[in-house]
Amino acid sequence: MSVSQKTKSRRSMLLVLVAFLLPIVLAKLALEQQWFNYGVTNKGQLLESELTLDKLGLDKAHFDKHWLLVYALPNDCDLHCEKVLVGVNNTYIALGKEMPRVKPVALTQRQLTDAQLGKIRHASWHIQDMPSLTKNLVRSPQVLIVDPLGNVILAHQPPHEADGLPQFGKNILADMKKLLKYSRIG
Repeated sequence: MSVSQKTKSRRSMLLVLVAFLLPIVLAKLALEQQWFNYGVTNKGQLLESELTLDKLGLDKAHFDKHWLLVYALPNDCDLHCEKVLVGVNNTYIALGKEMPRVKPVALTQRQLTDAQLGKIRHASWHIQDMPSLTKNLVRSPQVLIVDPLGNVILAHQPPHEADGLPQFGKNILADMKKLLKYSRIG
C-alpha cells in the first residue's frame, strides 16, 4: 500500500468512528446537562396524590363508565369563567368521533344562567351543584380529567387572560386524545 492509500484508509476509518461515536457522545451530554424535558408528554399537571370521584363527593353511577372533563367553576361565573366554559365545550366538540366516550361535567356553586347555558351544548353536559367535599379539595377553578374508573388523572388551570384560552383548549384536547387513544375502557 502506498502512503496516500494508507492515509485515505485511515481517514475513512476515522470518519466511520466519528459517525458512530458522535451521536452517543451527544446523547450522553444531553442527558447529563438536562437539555430536554424527558418523560413529559402531558400538557396538564399530573396529580401526585390519589383523588377519586368518591373523594370529591360525586357519584360514579351518574357517569356510566365515561371519561370526564370536569370543570369546577368559581363561586361567581363572570365573563372570563363563561369563556373558559365555552372553551371546554369547544374542546369537547373537537374530540369528534371520540365524543361518545367523554362526558363534560360542570360543577357549579351558583346556577348557570340561560345565556350561559345557551353558549354550550348543555344537553351533552352534566351540570350539578359542587359538593362540599369538592369545595374543600379543589380550591381554584380548574378542569379535571377523570378516567372511567373514577380516578382524577390530570388538572388544567385556566389562564388568567382570554388570549391564553385557545392554547388552554388545545392542551386539554391533546391530553384527552392521547388518553382515549391508549385506553381500552370508556
